[in-house]
Amino acid sequence: MLDAARKAGAREVACPKTTKPAERLTFVRQEFRALGRSATPEACQALVDSIGSDLRELASAVTQLTSDVDGTIDEAVVGRYYTGRAEASSFNVADRAVEGRAAEALEALRWSLSTGVAPVLITSALAQGVRAIGKLSSARGGRPADLARELGMPPWKIDRVRQQMRGWTPDGVALALRAVAEADAGVKGGATTPSTRWRRRSSRWPGRRGCAGATDRCPVRGGRPVGRRPPARRRAP
Repeated sequence: MLDAARKAGAREVACPKTTKPAERLTFVRQEFRALGRSATPEACQALVDSIGSDLRELASAVTQLTSDVDGTIDEAVVGRYYTGRAEASSFNVADRAVEGRAAEALEALRWSLSTGVAPVLITSALAQGVRAIGKLSSARGGRPADLARELGMPPWKIDRVRQQMRGWTPDGVALALRAVAEADAGVKGGATTPSTRWRRRSSRWPGRRGCAGATDRCPVRGGRPVGRRPPARRRAP
Protein backbone atom coordinates (compact mmCIF):
# COMPACT_ATOMS: atom_id res chain seq x y z
CA MET A 1 0.00 0.00 0.00
CA LEU A 2 2.82 2.41 0.90
CA ASP A 3 4.65 1.64 -2.33
CA ALA A 4 1.48 2.26 -4.31
CA ALA A 5 0.95 5.58 -2.55
CA ARG A 6 4.52 6.63 -3.32
CA LYS A 7 4.12 5.72 -6.99
CA ALA A 8 0.91 7.72 -7.11
CA GLY A 9 2.87 10.76 -5.98
CA ALA A 10 1.48 11.01 -2.48
CA ARG A 11 3.37 13.28 -0.13
CA GLU A 12 5.48 11.33 2.37
CA VAL A 13 6.39 12.83 5.72
CA ALA A 14 9.18 11.01 7.57
CA CYS A 15 8.59 10.61 11.31
CA PRO A 16 11.76 9.10 12.74
CA LYS A 17 11.57 7.73 16.27
CA THR A 18 12.77 10.15 18.92
CA THR A 19 15.23 8.32 21.14
CA LYS A 20 17.80 10.85 22.35
CA PRO A 21 17.24 13.31 25.22
CA ALA A 22 18.42 16.18 23.01
CA GLU A 23 15.75 15.30 20.43
CA ARG A 24 13.02 15.34 23.08
CA LEU A 25 14.27 18.69 24.28
CA THR A 26 14.11 20.05 20.72
CA PHE A 27 10.59 18.65 20.39
CA VAL A 28 9.44 20.55 23.50
CA ARG A 29 10.97 23.80 22.26
CA GLN A 30 9.26 23.40 18.89
CA GLU A 31 5.91 22.73 20.58
CA PHE A 32 6.18 25.99 22.52
CA ARG A 33 7.12 27.87 19.36
CA ALA A 34 4.22 26.33 17.42
CA LEU A 35 1.85 27.67 20.07
CA GLY A 36 3.47 31.10 19.90
CA ARG A 37 4.85 30.96 23.43
CA SER A 38 8.30 31.21 24.97
CA ALA A 39 9.84 29.00 27.63
CA THR A 40 13.25 29.18 29.24
CA PRO A 41 15.81 26.45 28.48
CA GLU A 42 15.61 25.39 32.15
CA ALA A 43 11.84 25.02 31.89
CA CYS A 44 12.10 22.86 28.77
CA GLN A 45 14.68 20.63 30.43
CA ALA A 46 12.61 20.36 33.61
CA LEU A 47 9.57 19.35 31.57
CA VAL A 48 11.50 16.59 29.78
CA ASP A 49 12.94 15.38 33.09
CA SER A 50 9.50 15.37 34.68
CA ILE A 51 7.43 13.78 31.91
CA GLY A 52 9.91 11.38 30.34
CA SER A 53 10.07 10.09 26.78
CA ASP A 54 6.38 9.96 25.84
CA LEU A 55 5.95 12.66 23.16
CA ARG A 56 2.17 12.69 23.53
CA GLU A 57 2.47 13.51 27.23
CA LEU A 58 5.10 16.14 26.50
CA ALA A 59 2.90 17.79 23.90
CA SER A 60 -0.08 17.65 26.27
CA ALA A 61 1.99 19.22 29.06
CA VAL A 62 3.09 22.07 26.78
CA THR A 63 -0.52 22.70 25.79
CA GLN A 64 -1.64 22.76 29.41
CA LEU A 65 1.11 25.14 30.49
CA THR A 66 0.49 27.57 27.62
CA SER A 67 -3.25 27.62 28.26
CA ASP A 68 -2.94 28.12 32.03
CA VAL A 69 0.07 30.41 32.38
CA ASP A 70 0.64 33.92 30.98
CA GLY A 71 4.04 35.20 29.97
CA THR A 72 7.28 33.27 29.73
CA ILE A 73 7.15 29.79 31.21
CA ASP A 74 10.07 29.16 33.56
CA GLU A 75 11.35 26.27 35.66
CA ALA A 76 9.34 27.34 38.72
CA VAL A 77 6.10 27.06 36.75
CA VAL A 78 6.98 23.55 35.55
CA GLY A 79 7.86 22.61 39.11
CA ARG A 80 4.45 23.74 40.41
CA TYR A 81 2.58 21.72 37.83
CA TYR A 82 4.67 18.58 37.76
CA THR A 83 6.37 18.42 41.13
CA GLY A 84 6.95 14.87 42.31
CA ARG A 85 7.21 13.32 38.87
CA ALA A 86 10.85 14.09 38.17
CA GLU A 87 11.83 13.19 41.73
CA ALA A 88 10.49 9.66 41.19
CA SER A 89 13.32 8.92 38.76
CA SER A 90 16.32 7.02 40.06
CA PHE A 91 18.57 9.13 37.82
CA ASN A 92 17.28 12.35 39.38
CA VAL A 93 18.20 11.00 42.80
CA ALA A 94 21.67 10.17 41.47
CA ASP A 95 22.11 13.55 39.77
CA ARG A 96 21.32 15.45 42.95
CA ALA A 97 23.66 13.25 44.96
CA VAL A 98 26.69 13.60 42.70
CA GLU A 99 26.09 17.35 42.40
CA GLY A 100 26.42 17.71 46.16
CA ARG A 101 22.76 18.62 46.74
CA ALA A 102 22.43 16.28 49.71
CA ALA A 103 19.13 17.56 51.11
CA GLU A 104 17.44 17.44 47.69
CA ALA A 105 18.88 13.98 47.02
CA LEU A 106 17.46 12.61 50.28
CA GLU A 107 14.09 14.23 49.58
CA ALA A 108 14.03 12.72 46.09
CA LEU A 109 15.09 9.37 47.56
CA ARG A 110 12.21 9.32 50.04
CA TRP A 111 9.75 10.24 47.29
CA SER A 112 11.13 7.58 44.94
CA LEU A 113 10.87 4.85 47.55
CA SER A 114 7.33 5.91 48.50
CA THR A 115 6.21 5.79 44.86
CA GLY A 116 7.55 2.30 44.31
CA VAL A 117 10.90 2.87 42.59
CA ALA A 118 13.03 -0.21 43.24
CA PRO A 119 16.04 0.60 45.47
CA VAL A 120 18.28 -1.45 43.20
CA LEU A 121 17.52 0.98 40.35
CA ILE A 122 18.69 3.87 42.51
CA THR A 123 21.98 2.19 43.44
CA SER A 124 22.51 1.36 39.77
CA ALA A 125 21.94 4.99 38.74
CA LEU A 126 24.28 6.21 41.46
CA ALA A 127 26.98 3.77 40.40
CA GLN A 128 26.69 4.95 36.80
CA GLY A 129 26.92 8.58 37.88
CA VAL A 130 30.00 8.11 40.05
CA ARG A 131 31.75 5.91 37.49
CA ALA A 132 31.12 8.53 34.79
CA ILE A 133 32.76 11.18 36.98
CA GLY A 134 35.73 8.91 37.63
CA LYS A 135 36.17 8.09 33.95
CA LEU A 136 35.91 11.69 32.78
CA SER A 137 38.18 13.07 35.50
CA SER A 138 40.94 10.64 34.50
CA ALA A 139 40.58 11.30 30.76
CA ARG A 140 42.66 13.81 28.88
CA GLY A 141 41.00 17.05 27.86
CA GLY A 142 39.42 17.27 24.44
CA ARG A 143 36.26 17.96 22.51
CA PRO A 144 33.07 16.32 23.81
CA ALA A 145 32.79 14.28 20.60
CA ASP A 146 36.31 12.89 21.02
CA LEU A 147 35.79 12.12 24.70
CA ALA A 148 32.44 10.53 23.91
CA ARG A 149 34.10 8.07 21.53
CA GLU A 150 36.92 7.37 23.99
CA LEU A 151 34.69 6.85 27.04
CA GLY A 152 31.65 5.37 25.34
CA MET A 153 29.29 8.18 26.37
CA PRO A 154 27.00 10.37 24.27
CA PRO A 155 28.38 13.93 23.76
CA TRP A 156 25.53 15.53 25.74
CA LYS A 157 26.44 13.41 28.75
CA ILE A 158 30.06 14.56 28.60
CA ASP A 159 28.91 18.16 29.07
CA ARG A 160 26.62 17.20 31.94
CA VAL A 161 29.24 15.11 33.76
CA ARG A 162 31.76 17.95 33.38
CA GLN A 163 29.42 20.16 35.39
CA GLN A 164 28.77 17.44 37.98
CA MET A 165 32.43 16.58 38.56
CA ARG A 166 33.37 20.01 39.91
CA GLY A 167 34.68 19.62 43.44
CA TRP A 168 35.19 15.85 43.25
CA THR A 169 38.57 14.42 44.20
CA PRO A 170 39.99 10.97 43.33
CA ASP A 171 39.64 9.94 46.99
CA GLY A 172 36.05 11.15 47.01
CA VAL A 173 35.19 9.11 43.91
CA ALA A 174 36.72 5.98 45.45
CA LEU A 175 34.85 6.58 48.70
CA ALA A 176 31.55 7.12 46.88
CA LEU A 177 32.00 3.92 44.87
CA ARG A 178 32.51 1.95 48.09
CA ALA A 179 29.40 3.54 49.62
CA VAL A 180 27.33 2.66 46.54
CA ALA A 181 28.66 -0.90 46.56
CA GLU A 182 27.67 -1.29 50.22
CA ALA A 183 24.22 0.18 49.54
CA ASP A 184 23.75 -2.14 46.56
CA ALA A 185 24.65 -5.17 48.65
CA GLY A 186 22.28 -3.98 51.35
CA VAL A 187 19.23 -3.54 49.10
CA LYS A 188 19.77 -6.94 47.50
CA GLY A 189 19.49 -8.74 50.82
CA GLY A 190 20.04 -8.19 54.50
CA ALA A 191 18.52 -8.23 57.95
CA THR A 192 16.62 -4.97 57.48
CA THR A 193 14.40 -3.66 54.70
CA PRO A 194 16.03 -2.29 51.52
CA SER A 195 14.74 1.24 52.14
CA THR A 196 16.20 1.28 55.64
CA ARG A 197 19.55 0.06 54.38
CA TRP A 198 19.45 2.66 51.61
CA ARG A 199 18.83 5.55 53.98
CA ARG A 200 21.54 4.32 56.31
CA ARG A 201 24.10 4.19 53.49
CA SER A 202 22.99 7.50 51.99
CA SER A 203 23.80 9.25 55.27
CA ARG A 204 27.44 8.29 54.66
CA TRP A 205 27.55 9.85 51.19
CA PRO A 206 30.54 12.17 50.66
CA GLY A 207 29.63 15.75 51.50
CA ARG A 208 30.28 18.61 49.08
CA ARG A 209 31.07 16.30 46.17
CA GLY A 210 33.74 13.98 47.35
CA CYS A 211 35.22 15.60 50.45
CA ALA A 212 36.47 18.73 48.69
CA GLY A 213 35.95 21.17 51.57
CA ALA A 214 34.70 18.49 53.93
CA THR A 215 31.45 18.93 55.79
CA ASP A 216 29.85 17.06 58.65
CA ARG A 217 28.27 14.69 56.15
CA CYS A 218 31.62 13.74 54.68
CA PRO A 219 32.60 10.26 55.93
CA VAL A 220 36.28 11.11 55.77
CA ARG A 221 37.88 14.15 57.30
CA GLY A 222 41.38 14.44 58.51
CA GLY A 223 42.15 10.87 57.49
CA ARG A 224 39.56 9.04 59.59
CA PRO A 225 35.79 8.48 59.45
CA VAL A 226 33.67 11.23 60.96
CA GLY A 227 31.62 10.16 63.93
CA ARG A 228 33.92 7.34 64.92
CA ARG A 229 36.30 7.66 67.79
CA PRO A 230 39.94 6.81 67.21
CA PRO A 231 41.10 3.59 68.86
CA ALA A 232 41.99 4.09 72.51
CA ARG A 233 45.67 4.08 73.31
CA ARG A 234 46.84 1.48 75.70
CA ARG A 235 48.63 2.73 78.75
CA ALA A 236 52.10 1.43 79.37
CA PRO A 237 52.20 -0.96 82.34
